[in-house]
Amino acid sequence: MSNSIHTLRISYRKVCGGYFMALVVLDAGHGGNNPGAVYNGRREKDDALALTLAVGRILEQNGVNVYYTRVSDMYESPYQKAVEGNAVGADYFVSIHRNASPYPNQYTGIETLVYDRYGEAARLAGNINARLVEIGFEDQGINEQKNLVVLNRTEMPAVLVEVGFINTDDDNNLFDERFDEVAQAIADGILETVKTD
Repeated sequence: MSNSIHTLRISYRKVCGGYFMALVVLDAGHGGNNPGAVYNGRREKDDALALTLAVGRILEQNGVNVYYTRVSDMYESPYQKAVEGNAVGADYFVSIHRNASPYPNQYTGIETLVYDRYGEAARLAGNINARLVEIGFEDQGINEQKNLVVLNRTEMPAVLVEVGFINTDDDNNLFDERFDEVAQAIADGILETVKTD
């Protein structure tokens, strides 16, 4: 292990009560010249970043170590993000996105993608989805996606959360009007998982 990777790994681990606390990578989807889905001027990359930072603050307030793949409007490839997550020795990897459908207002709800629907990532996904449904999102389920780099190149349980459809007005209204509750729901789903790990 190189010194820089070793330093990176240690710098994101805090000790509480003599034990290392869980380290969660939070990945805000897209960024920089990659806006993700766009609807009426609304860009997925902006929603993802705002929500990721809000979730991270809640996790940190609850003693969880957080590593962010980005904290500003910059782009890194999914491969780079997976490499970073592996390098810091994360316990979990959570990528936050917005979904999009071919036509506006065609679909609604949240969906969480995992590499394998059985195991720790699926448990994390289920905890997050359950909390988001309590706010009012429809549940589109937990679905396998084996071709996503942030799911298949990460060495820890990884999920990609699609927080409503960016081109569905009802989902955007829920996202905007109950933003703090959305962030809390995702954080609570993560906390429920890491605290029973």
